[in-house]
Amino acid sequence: MSRDSQIPLGLTYGSLGVFGPSAVPEIAQAAAASGYQSFWTVEATGTDAVSLLGAVSQAAPKLDLATGIMPIQLRSPSLTAMTAATLQSLNPQRTIWMGLGVSAPGVLRQHGIETPDRPIAMMREYVALTRECLSGEPVTFEGDFWQVKRFRLAMRTPEQTPKIVVAALNPQMLKLAGEIADAVLLNYIPASHVAEATKHIRSGGNAMIMSNIHAAVGDFEEAERSARKDLFNYAMADGYANMFRSAGFEDEVQELRSRQQERDREGALEAISEEMIQAINFIGDKEEVVAFATSYLDAGVQYPILMPMPWGQDRKLVTQLTLEAMAAIND
Repeated sequence: MSRDSQIPLGLTYGSLGVFGPSAVPEIAQAAAASGYQSFWTVEATGTDAVSLLGAVSQAAPKLDLATGIMPIQLRSPSLTAMTAATLQSLNPQRTIWMGLGVSAPGVLRQHGIETPDRPIAMMREYVALTRECLSGEPVTFEGDFWQVKRFRLAMRTPEQTPKIVVAALNPQMLKLAGEIADAVLLNYIPASHVAEATKHIRSGGNAMIMSNIHAAVGDFEEAERSARKDLFNYAMADGYANMFRSAGFEDEVQELRSRQQERDREGALEAISEEMIQAINFIGDKEEVVAFATSYLDAGVQYPILMPMPWGQDRKLVTQLTLEAMAAIND
């Protein structure tokens, strides 16, 4: 499709962990060659979100660097400010996006951390303190979750300030993200539900709307089981399950959870409809992937981030074809 101006494109490593950390430089170079603007990394129990960005900055120095996301429970705001300022100082011409989120209970348990009972308040405080620590001025802060006394960033403050992205699912977090962040990151959301999310974001403020776009250039029958397994894992997390319900997949979530409670794993997977797969984890040919990505732009996403799903026998080929397909939205 053609547009009046180029759409900024991001590529996330979030779905590509199967290739291992050593593949990141090659993936980043392929993204840069295809016209992508930023490279995003994730954090759960595998690679940390920051180390890989150092490799990206060397392999593809024209890419902006982004975490999408870092769980706020794993790092203090002052450490996040130090990390962001360091990345920015090392890459002064690039935009640094610090993507933050309240992690899922299953991930937190593996780190020995309790699930927060006030996630909205925790995120508000985290972002406020991180911004203060980035200022370079002495910071004394007495909050409900963090306290610092006379913290001062012991390095020259970068000329460009790193930007803060908040990942959000539910209406309250979407509203907060719209208010306090530079951008909001949506994930596992159908294009048809973007307008509803945007309504909540705009009730809080005017943050840029970003979204991960899950897609694979491949054969549906070959990849559908992988798609079902992926959606199953997210539908078992309450935050995502609630978003899926709001997006029109109440029946699928209800059946899936009911079957899982009966320890019928195959039945739970089969509860995920083709409609749900193709609304969230799209599988198709290049032209169909372009149309799928375009539907997010038409719904109001300002900065799409490709999450290529490497499903099928030749994972590298599927990834490359999907990367190239998404880039075609700017043709």
